[in-house]
Amino acid sequence: MKRFLPIVALGALTLAGCANTSPYSGNVYTGNQAKVAQNVSVGTITAMRRVQIQAGDQNSGAIGGLGGAVIGGLLGNQIGGGSGRTLATAAGAIGGSVAGKKIEDSANRTDAWELEIRKQTGQTVVVVQKADQPFQVGQQVRLIGTGNNVSVAPY
Repeated sequence: MKRFLPIVALGALTLAGCANTSPYSGNVYTGNQAKVAQNVSVGTITAMRRVQIQAGDQNSGAIGGLGGAVIGGLLGNQIGGGSGRTLATAAGAIGGSVAGKKIEDSANRTDAWELEIRKQTGQTVVVVQKADQPFQVGQQVRLIGTGNNVSVAPY
């Protein structure tokens, strides 16, 4: 049983550390956006670059850090005996915590576009959204929504 515990903990960590990045897509609407009139404006992409969106909240990394500490501590506890085992357990827990947080942060990143768009009014805006559809400089696009809730779609 003791040998299977790290595998079970790693599986739980893997599932818990995966953020839902669908809301960052221009093709996904929340329930609150359905059946609600949205403002639409038209513009042209003047510049774009690949960026990443770091999903998560203020507790980001906590699950990965705790899961990594547990797994690292369990693995460290397998080494040596006496005070050497205690030191290996502590070192494993610390190393596992750091590694677990980095793994979770990496798993919670999604590729995105930073799109600079010149609207027909002359105003320039920048929208960042998940890179799940192709865009190119010079392409006409629709900006759907207002304020903090704008998505870009092909025209």
